[in-house]
Amino acid sequence: MKRGGGGIFFFIGCPTRFLNSVGYPRRMRLLRWALAPLSPLYGAVVRARNRAFDRHPERSITLPVPVLSIGNLTSGGTGKTPISLFLAERLQERGWTNAILSRGYGGHRNIDPMDVHPGSDPSLTGDEPLMMAQRLGPGRVVVGRKRLNAGLRALALEPSPRLLLLDDGFQHRALNRYLDILLLDGVRLWGKGSMLPLGDLREPMESAQRASALVVTRGNRAPREEILAWWERFGSRGPVFWVDFTLGALRSFANDERILLPGASPGPLFAFCALGHPESFYADLMLAGLPWVGFRSFRDHQVIGEARLRSLAREAQESGAVALVCTEKDAVKLRPQETCGLGVPIWVAEQRVVGAEGLLDYVSDQLRLLD
Repeated sequence: MKRGGGGIFFFIGCPTRFLNSVGYPRRMRLLRWALAPLSPLYGAVVRARNRAFDRHPERSITLPVPVLSIGNLTSGGTGKTPISLFLAERLQERGWTNAILSRGYGGHRNIDPMDVHPGSDPSLTGDEPLMMAQRLGPGRVVVGRKRLNAGLRALALEPSPRLLLLDDGFQHRALNRYLDILLLDGVRLWGKGSMLPLGDLREPMESAQRASALVVTRGNRAPREEILAWWERFGSRGPVFWVDFTLGALRSFANDERILLPGASPGPLFAFCALGHPESFYADLMLAGLPWVGFRSFRDHQVIGEARLRSLAREAQESGAVALVCTEKDAVKLRPQETCGLGVPIWVAEQRVVGAEGLLDYVSDQLRLLD
């Protein structure tokens, strides 16, 4: 086995990447059932890898600054990126200068690791790292296929960060971390409760014992007693935090005009997105008082492109919509020249985290112990 379990780690990521590559949602469901017999094999490989790290902790490399991992047990979106952004922004304000390390899923680059700047090409960096860089500014996000190399690159930045945030890092055990924050979607929970590819679990539930704390996203709609019982059985019994996401504004893709939410809607919207779980975006629009008259979902991280945009615009007009609306993650992949002459404007829904002050205080207190 290679140092850090690289070969097995690649295998662990394959089911998620392969399932995402075939489209969402109908073909994914069919493929899950077709590959269901592989779930026991996948689970056995994951357990063997975890045992190897448990028995040989020296395999995990420790960097000279603390690492904060934000990850989950399941495939698809649980809100890792907005939580990573929230902590990066607020910890920076509290004196913990930091950088985010990301694998850069969807990016294809010859230079690796790579610094991500607000004007970077998403085809090189991936969409989520670019979205984070546009929010945080230059020198704050590094992508790398090996997170250790990304971490070393981040530490070479000027000024050097005091803290590294490992986005989607729960399974990346080759890099040691000071805190392991585990996220759970309070609506989707554990999916089918089975391992990939039949279910949504990347790891067995007992892996939650490694987590320092549990963060339940979409907490207002979560079955709290059920989740607390699960955490008592499978988790580390660390603190539990309940947070939510809300849409704080609509931003015009054309000119950055912003409409604060809740507030006046531009009118009936046609929604589109390329997310792991698009239904969460459509629900957020409704909760923000933004009615949509139609929607179109694409596979996670997919580039929309000019031809699809024009098709979406036609569909929107036929359904009576006055505008298209997408997520910030989708918007970073749109090029201005592709949006000209669509006949309908594009609004970008800006998401924000609410109710996470307790999580921020917990992380700050734990980091203060290092001073």
